[in-house]
Amino acid sequence: MFLEQGINHENKFWKYLIGSVLIITASFVGQIPLSLAVLYQSMVNKVKYPTTDKEVMTMFESNLTLFLVMLSFVFAFVGLYYVVKYLHNQTLLSVATSRSKIDWKRIGFSFVLWAVFAVLSFLFVYYRSSEHFVWNFKLIPFLILFLAGSILIPIQTSTEEFVFRGYLMQGFANLTRNKWFPLIMTSVIFGSLHVFNPEVAKMGYIIMIYYIGTGLFLGIITLMDDGIELALGFHAANNLVGALLVTSDWSVFQTHSIFIDLSEPSAGIDVILPIVVIYPILLFIFSKKYNWHDWKEKLTGKIAVNEPLN
Repeated sequence: MFLEQGINHENKFWKYLIGSVLIITASFVGQIPLSLAVLYQSMVNKVKYPTTDKEVMTMFESNLTLFLVMLSFVFAFVGLYYVVKYLHNQTLLSVATSRSKIDWKRIGFSFVLWAVFAVLSFLFVYYRSSEHFVWNFKLIPFLILFLAGSILIPIQTSTEEFVFRGYLMQGFANLTRNKWFPLIMTSVIFGSLHVFNPEVAKMGYIIMIYYIGTGLFLGIITLMDDGIELALGFHAANNLVGALLVTSDWSVFQTHSIFIDLSEPSAGIDVILPIVVIYPILLFIFSKKYNWHDWKEKLTGKIAVNEPLN
């Protein structure tokens, strides 16, 4: 099974601590081009040196910013590959799925399902409150965004899924030999890393319910499906469709999207609705399509491995 693939007598929990540091270090190395670009703008072009993340994000043309920011995830994924291969003596496939190969049909189904839902949801909001949106479509910048985003955003989301729902989930399973602790811990860590997003500053910490709840949803579909394929498709669709459809001056990325949202953000039913309504509906759809069963055992059961605890 999926979690058990990372458990053996040599794969101690301390290795995951070291591996996490190495992956984070690789991510920092990937941020060097952005840092150099900022210094160049400041020293050569005499642009005011940014003191906030928002100023960094708006210092360059948005497609260039997207490229520079996403480089850190490319480096992090390479770091993950080497950590898994040489520190844990595993294959990247083993931290992705219990199947003999990646199931691309699962990724595609999840991607299309959430992409269609995201587009329909936006259209519903747009036709209810069209005055809050401004047409922003410019052909050439949008095409560049589409091409770059279609490559870089899935790399970003895949890196996060491989790290959280794959690598760290197996790591915590090594520590506790159960399934509920890896599920909860990876969800909390995943959600907590969004605390510095500008959306949190605008809406307050209540939006953390959405971020942690989304992490929990992705963890559940990973454990129930014995692989991260569904999480890969969902996460890629969520970020890519969002980047292409609508941007705002308070979101993480300002992109050459089709629309600009001018509304003042507030945390309301849109924070709770996905957690209590939409995600359960998706779980139902996935469970019927992939014949999920034994929910309690797969989400909270113990891992029976004849090896001592770390």
